[in-house]
Amino acid sequence: MSHRKFEHPRCGSLQYLPKKRTKHHRGRIRSFPKDTDSKAPVHMTAFMGYKAGMTHVVREIERPGSKLHKKDAVEAVTILETPPMTVVGVVGYVETPNGLRSLTTVWAGHLSDEVKRRFYKNWYRSKRKAFTKYAKKCAEKPQDIEFELERIKKYCQVVRVLAHTQIRKLKLRQKVANLLEIQLNGGEVAEKVDFAKNLFEQEVAVDTVFSEGEVLDICSATRGHGTQGVVSRWGVTRLPRKTHRGLRKVACIGSWHPARVSTTVARAGQKGYHHRTEINKRVLRIGKKGDQKSCTTEIDLTEKSITPVGGFPHYGEVNEDWVMIKGCVGGARKRPITLRKSIVAATKRSHLEPLNVKFIDTSSKYGHGRFQTLEEKNKFLGTLASKSS
Repeated sequence: MSHRKFEHPRCGSLQYLPKKRTKHHRGRIRSFPKDTDSKAPVHMTAFMGYKAGMTHVVREIERPGSKLHKKDAVEAVTILETPPMTVVGVVGYVETPNGLRSLTTVWAGHLSDEVKRRFYKNWYRSKRKAFTKYAKKCAEKPQDIEFELERIKKYCQVVRVLAHTQIRKLKLRQKVANLLEIQLNGGEVAEKVDFAKNLFEQEVAVDTVFSEGEVLDICSATRGHGTQGVVSRWGVTRLPRKTHRGLRKVACIGSWHPARVSTTVARAGQKGYHHRTEINKRVLRIGKKGDQKSCTTEIDLTEKSITPVGGFPHYGEVNEDWVMIKGCVGGARKRPITLRKSIVAATKRSHLEPLNVKFIDTSSKYGHGRFQTLEEKNKFLGTLASKSS
């Protein structure tokens, strides 16, 4: 660096260029875990949920040699609502020198309206004829469907199922389900096809794919911040206070020649709403629908569910299955988040130590949060004057 007095690394990574708005609103899985163990049982490698909000937990850390060993730590956690997904199809891929090539797709005999909406621009004006001929073919000529399944068993090396979320079970404004292709790993190809066929029109719960204490990867679109300047977008240093015509700028954007602005120079533009994949996030707890004791621990015996007092801000109540992820998750509330089995082996001690969750906070996220449940609040404050009369 020619004229710098001291060494200074560049501001902002060039690895993620171009910094533009993503085309993939729901997290896109660019690569699935390697399918190397044919003796393992057939299993799905991904799932999808919706971000509800954040809270915190208290855990006892078991890390011999660390100063935190046998001490309590407060950790931020993210709650994802994960209603069961419905499997509606199977796709077979042939491995070629140029990558995977799809051979054929077999759909279930019946598709719900929430996934059919995904195939239309304007649902209420359409004739809603999608898959009517295919359903008739499934009913009248099941041998044609069996023939396609046999082709997958004979020629394909990779088998993936088509599954969609049941978004009607959530109290969101959206009615269109998110459709996801999920790879099946383990077992032989014929076992995978039979596994997929048996799941047609069946619900798959999140606890059949992931378990507590497991590490997983998260694919999502980050929160958007619109157009931002170089200080916010790239983290460059502000200029001195007396600078003419503003100080939140890059002073020199390059030499006279070459007579172009280099792509490595920090410039203003879009910040956020980028597609990102974050690896090895740990699952601290998986809750079931209707379980009013899902946040009870050995230390905190209060009967309470995950929804905080007053609900999650800008989301509401969590009434379906849910997953608790340690740390933050990219994306805004209500946004679809794709969970994938980890493709990089977990080696950190923090990924392998016991969970030991002692307390889960369910106080209000709107104020200072004095009470863990509404019953506790009413017991302390008494009944309201408007309700006592």
